[in-house]
Amino acid sequence: METRPLGDVGHDSSVLTFGTIALDFLDQDDADRMVEDVLDAGVNHFDVAPTYGDAERKLAPKLAEHRDEIFLGCKTQERTYYGAWGELQKSLDRLGTDSIDLYQFHAVTRYDELDTITGDYHPEMSQGEHDPGALQAFKDAKEEGLIDHIGLTSHGDPSLIRAAIERIPELESVMFPFNYTLDSKAGPEYDYRSVLDLAQERGLGTLCIKGFAKQPWSDDLPEDERPYATWYEPYDEKDDLVDCLRYALSQGMTSIPSAGDPQLVPAILDAATAYEPLNEDEEARLLEAGRTNESPVPDP
Repeated sequence: METRPLGDVGHDSSVLTFGTIALDFLDQDDADRMVEDVLDAGVNHFDVAPTYGDAERKLAPKLAEHRDEIFLGCKTQERTYYGAWGELQKSLDRLGTDSIDLYQFHAVTRYDELDTITGDYHPEMSQGEHDPGALQAFKDAKEEGLIDHIGLTSHGDPSLIRAAIERIPELESVMFPFNYTLDSKAGPEYDYRSVLDLAQERGLGTLCIKGFAKQPWSDDLPEDERPYATWYEPYDEKDDLVDCLRYALSQGMTSIPSAGDPQLVPAILDAATAYEPLNEDEEARLLEAGRTNESPVPDP
């Protein structure tokens, strides 16, 4: 599988990142087999989070066997210093590892979250209320060797992600939505292309969430009747999955996390191992198709 430099991190990531939330839906034996299959296909970048059910614990056995082969990304939705520090310790324990390669502020969608992360003080706060913020916890953890690199993930407004890049110079990667449906639409709320451009300008690795998203699930379809355990309705036909992967990678994204349902992982692995860039006519075809699609990105 092709690899690409993850920005200026110093690691070459496979063009597919394994979204380990898929492990949460499997028993341990099947989870172990899936990790081996993913590694055999050439994937070297794994993504996990404490909010992904039992994914951390189910990854742990094979992580211990293959730690040197896996660039491990983990995340926290804690925004304060002690919240982030405590959750990092719990993730290290569940994963059974001494360090995490890429630790990320997860799902940042509001400016007040960004203020808390960076520890920005506001006049209306009392001194006792002020918290140094999760960023300081990340910096301290990096100094202690508990994490190696700092990143951010967001499905929020593109302007917020750009602001985070500007305000957190320690960022080394950013994970954000990108697909041909979003790229085909006009308007600032769809302008994730500007995030990609700024990230590349700053030397950040770029990780593409919702790369395989087709549209939001229908409000008329109960959650327990959805055919896939994903936050959005995914493409599931082989040719469509190939198109999705080829589009995002052809625009210069570093890597695309696989869709969260384990049923989709084998076909996505096949698409990634056979990756070839789009030509201009193929790109134009997808952009034209995307203009009539509904955005799969939820309102923050």
